Amino acid sequence: MRRVILEPGEVFSNKHLKRTGAFNAAALTAATAIIEDVRERGDGALRDYTERFDGVRLEDFRVPQLAVDEAAAYVDDGTARALRQAASQIRDFHERQRQQSWFTVREDGALVGSKVEPLESVGIYVPGGRALYPSTVLMNALPAAVAGVPRIVCVTPPAKSGMLDPAILYACRLAGVTEIYAVGGAQAVAALAYGTESIEPVAKITGPGNAYVAAAKKVVSGDVGIDMIAGPSEVCVVADATADPALVAIDLMAQAEHDPLAACYLVTFDEAYADEVERAVERHLESSTRAEITAASLADQGLVVVCRDIPQALEAVNVIAPEHLELHLDHAFDLLGAIRNAGAIFLGAWTPEAVGDYVAGPNHTLPTGGTARYASPLSVDEFVKKSSVIQYSPAALARDADAVTTIARHEGLWAHAMSVEMRRNLLRTGNVFGEEGGPAGAASGAGAVGSGGADA
Repeated sequence: MRRVILEPGEVFSNKHLKRTGAFNAAALTAATAIIEDVRERGDGALRDYTERFDGVRLEDFRVPQLAVDEAAAYVDDGTARALRQAASQIRDFHERQRQQSWFTVREDGALVGSKVEPLESVGIYVPGGRALYPSTVLMNALPAAVAGVPRIVCVTPPAKSGMLDPAILYACRLAGVTEIYAVGGAQAVAALAYGTESIEPVAKITGPGNAYVAAAKKVVSGDVGIDMIAGPSEVCVVADATADPALVAIDLMAQAEHDPLAACYLVTFDEAYADEVERAVERHLESSTRAEITAASLADQGLVVVCRDIPQALEAVNVIAPEHLELHLDHAFDLLGAIRNAGAIFLGAWTPEAVGDYVAGPNHTLPTGGTARYASPLSVDEFVKKSSVIQYSPAALARDADAVTTIARHEGLWAHAMSVEMRRNLLRTGNVFGEEGGPAGAASGAGAVGSGGADA
């Protein structure tokens, strides 16, 4: 792992980081071409890309309901129990995020409020490739179900047999997914965004994926909603001499084993302690089933930051703005207020990041690549939309008329001002054109405008 040794008073900055972003130019170019092809050729393009990238040619992409119902029989009891426990705790956490419509009425009779509605449809992308992720199904579909989304579509790459992992199908059933399609990559994102002969488009796409999936989400964003553009996984562990080096090492490796591009940061206070952690990593690698990926990640993307004190360390964390932050420090909760930028914060030695990945309840779809500076974890809010509601009474219009017309005229918007001025005239004189009158019949024709209101 690369090292940065900070001097007293030195500020850690972005120049110390070597981030490459969620995707590269080649991925963006390739994803754009795939999307245009899917828009033009629909299912035919999906079949060609699935055969090319996944090694299987499918005639039908939709997984039949019978296969979903039967999947539980092919999931071992321990995995099924764990998924049910995870689903229960994830649902409970996200139920607490639900928002309701609200309305308030001012003394002058004006009603204002916010109407909350679930999205009509969402598509969740579940990655394949190096690992299988039933947990991603739960983390994306359950918030949508809690929000009340009636159509939840899952897309995920098929195996070379054309089948999907039974645990993914079982997780879909637990989470309330209504449609499942065996298609992945940028082509799946295109199908969700624009539709094909067999896949109806959705209103929003969520879920992580590789660089091509991230690039595809960027391309379709604006035509369809997206949650975020997720880059490689990240963890930042802040540890002092009281932390067990073996536990710190395994927590770094828990992110490194995802991907050679996964970024792992160790923020500590002593070079000798950092040496101990790296030696512990070497020992763990001897038993790892993903040693090659893990070692590549730590060698190429790993960074040790040696700080002089806690304030300097926490400021380094805020610059890194990690996806996952672990505080292996005594009284970690007392430091929470100093953390401004992190996707998820794990407090104390008994809270490995893995509990957040699977069963704790908070969402594991988190901002990466420093975007925790402004972005938040996936939540129920991603699956609802809000409409402002406004209903004025005659008294409310009279009260606000001067302010509205003054601002409108300052901005040079004549009709804006007149739409209020004419109503005020109607209130004052019974004629929308004021005391000097207007076209014959104007007053009687407009009289109905003033008859409604928040009290009607």
